[in-house]
Amino acid sequence: MILEIDPERPVPRKINKAVEALKKGEVIIYPTDTCYGMGADIFNKGAIEKIYKLKGIPKNRPFSFVCSDLSHISQYARVTDFAYRILKRYLPGPYTFVLEGSRQVPKMMLTKRKTVGIRIPDHSVCLEIVKGLGNPVISTTVSIGDNIFSDPREMAKKFGKQVAIIVDCGIIPPEPSSVISLINDEVEILRVGKGDCSAFER
Repeated sequence: MILEIDPERPVPRKINKAVEALKKGEVIIYPTDTCYGMGADIFNKGAIEKIYKLKGIPKNRPFSFVCSDLSHISQYARVTDFAYRILKRYLPGPYTFVLEGSRQVPKMMLTKRKTVGIRIPDHSVCLEIVKGLGNPVISTTVSIGDNIFSDPREMAKKFGKQVAIIVDCGIIPPEPSSVISLINDEVEILRVGKGDCSAFER
């Protein structure tokens, strides 16, 4: 199902449809400030495994996930005072921050170093969906190999029968988030993407 939502005026009834699909263990496609993401509740193992299958990638590559705000992040990651100041300055925004995961995070979401990648995209529809669910949502680019999808209609042709809902907020030219590690209160740029990384360069 394609669900058109105006990002300037998100209709709660439509947001709730996406939320209900996630609560039922379904996979959805939703917008972020960098590209469209394929998402599921991080506590639904079956839905996450379906995303691995849809993308054709191995399960030893943990996905990052979206939180709704800074207090939400603190439930799923160890946030030091140093990290908090950076998160507060740059989020919501086109960044993925790597932090030490908390005990709340399912094992399949942790790297071997027990770290997690966390996002708060600057996109109203995305954040309203996560707030409605109450749990973080998996964040992985809607792509097959190197082909990143930007048009919801094209996504419908490819994934329409395999995902519950495609939230259509128009074409989003894909540009990956910048990935910044804050482990041990040391800043390390892991990937330069849409977010400006000049302040993190030494």
